[in-house]
Amino acid sequence: MKQLAILGSTGSIGVNTLEVVKQFREEFEVCSLAAAGKNLALLREQIKEFRPRLVAVRDHERAQALREALAGERIEVVSGVEGLIQAATVAGVELVVLSVVGAIGIHPLLAAIEAGTNVALANKEAIVTAGEIVMKKAQANGVAILPIDSEHSAIFQALGGRLTGEGIKRIVLTASGGPFYTVPAEALIKVSPQQALAHPVWAMGPKISVDSATMMNKGLEVIEAHWLFHVPSERIEVAIHPQGVVHSLVEYVDGSLIAQLSIPDMRIPISYALAYPKRLAIDLPALDLAQLNHLTFDPPDEGKFPCLRLAYEALNLGASYPCALNAADEIAVEAFLERKIPFGAIPRLVEDVLGGMEPRTFRSVADVLEYDRLSRARAAQRLSRYQN
Repeated sequence: MKQLAILGSTGSIGVNTLEVVKQFREEFEVCSLAAAGKNLALLREQIKEFRPRLVAVRDHERAQALREALAGERIEVVSGVEGLIQAATVAGVELVVLSVVGAIGIHPLLAAIEAGTNVALANKEAIVTAGEIVMKKAQANGVAILPIDSEHSAIFQALGGRLTGEGIKRIVLTASGGPFYTVPAEALIKVSPQQALAHPVWAMGPKISVDSATMMNKGLEVIEAHWLFHVPSERIEVAIHPQGVVHSLVEYVDGSLIAQLSIPDMRIPISYALAYPKRLAIDLPALDLAQLNHLTFDPPDEGKFPCLRLAYEALNLGASYPCALNAADEIAVEAFLERKIPFGAIPRLVEDVLGGMEPRTFRSVADVLEYDRLSRARAAQRLSRYQN
């Protein structure tokens, strides 16, 4: 029975992961759970059902409230970044499912790697901000980073379960196009947070939903694919595929194009990462090929969605720029959701931050976190230029 640590348990990935665990009780046991603490009611339900030995809540006050609610039970409650690290390294854990949102995920990710524990990764920010450090440490410690994102899982499967791009000509990351794929560019100026959150295919959290609407999410996935599969940016393409059936493709040097198709349900890539190298007979509807009238693939409009272009530029500039890109985007998206800036200001603020940051070489996590802090500070400082 595989022992799991699930970090981000109350988010969409965490909830779906626990749905898979529930269906395969004989395969998995939950050692620890971690959550931000905004949904303590759901976290308490998860604790009651899965009985972890340790629970981490990022917010200290909410952790104390949970500690009091669980008084008398043999469940340790910890908090803060140190709590996340404890949840990732609890005794006996064999796989860490990392789905916390934001660059904070770098701490439990590196802790798990240093403990020699494989990671099922749904936190792309940690790879984007510190990809070289993370992948070098993973290789040195013999740790596998198993992708959960549907696109990267599709690439992983098309590569035959290998975490290497050897022998391939290109990777094609598919994108639904988000809620504004058919909306004229001039109309995007006035879109609301509610409209940006209405993704046409996937049910996701607010940050990733807005990133999908700006196509920053696909840009971050390009950077993630570069690090996970050791493929240069010029061999990673993006195709708009509104049907959401082909989750990504790999073209080999002999011209063979291998795609992974399925219904758009995150439990499929999650189950593959949890059970790898096995596959689980998960109880989901099959993809009905007879009902697929057509599958379309279009090039992205980088003029309409400049965040994708900015992500490629940051990756090609190298060094610290992807870290600055991610930090600026987090500040910009938060400001948009709080109605402080319009939708169209998100890429402009990100580009402003990228243009004002000096390149640095990261030798440690401390270097990454300091550059992340400086990038956020610049984004916050420049925010007033783009406010409504």
